[in-house]
Amino acid sequence: MNTGFNTRKNKTRKGWTLTALLLITVLVLSACGSKATTDNGGDAAAPASNELEQIKSAGVIKVGMMGTYRPYNFLNDKKEMDGFDADIAREVAKRLGVEVEFVSQEFSGLTPSLQSKKLDAIISQMTITDERKKALDFSDPYITNSVKIIVKEDNNDITTLEDFKGKTIGVGLGTNDETYLRNEVLPKVGDFTIKTYDDVISSLKDLDAGRIDATINNLYALKPIVDANGFKIKAVGEPIKSDQAGIAVRKDNPELVAALNDAIKGMKDDGTYNTIFKKWFNEEPAQ
Repeated sequence: MNTGFNTRKNKTRKGWTLTALLLITVLVLSACGSKATTDNGGDAAAPASNELEQIKSAGVIKVGMMGTYRPYNFLNDKKEMDGFDADIAREVAKRLGVEVEFVSQEFSGLTPSLQSKKLDAIISQMTITDERKKALDFSDPYITNSVKIIVKEDNNDITTLEDFKGKTIGVGLGTNDETYLRNEVLPKVGDFTIKTYDDVISSLKDLDAGRIDATINNLYALKPIVDANGFKIKAVGEPIKSDQAGIAVRKDNPELVAALNDAIKGMKDDGTYNTIFKKWFNEEPAQ
């Protein structure tokens, strides 16, 4: 009698063991199947790992520029972004395999917009400086500009930086030229007043009207404005400095910077850059 009871108990234990093994097998297979679905692009697809991939995934790069700095960047008669910077941006986007979306705003607001991720890049004659490189990453330079002193046609008192003493000098707000005047020229030359502007044409209007004594800028930027408005102004002396502009992006974007550098190099190698440069400045770029 005891033998029969033990036999039935052993059979019951074996039955429970088999059931447990089957349940464990089902759970393991379900987990593997769920993981495989995720790994193969299921509901939990991995996000793009860097900003270059994010831009390519979106199919568009958002580029910030002033839109008031002819011939570099401005709105044409069709209210479309135009100019040297705009053509460079379009060509870069093309070589990245995406479209370009332009965002126009004052120069002083471009860096905050980039930092807050409203922009992917700035292509607006942003000079590469050590100070800016603390907050931004830059591509290789895509243009070099010579900066000169600009005065009224009848002004023969200002020909050098030393002549700024006691005068009022206009400059773009938040530009490298403003930093240069405040950090380098003021300490060396002595007291003079710096008046800032949100766009170039306003500073030239004040210069033409005698409300400021001089400004500093590069001749490429000034010529179309002077021609269009008939300002009686002139450039004097030798260039006071040369600036190199690059494409600015957020820090720690090595993949995006490398892709931008490849695009710029490719443009220069195949002649596209020269074509764009001659279109806007009627001369070959400096070598």
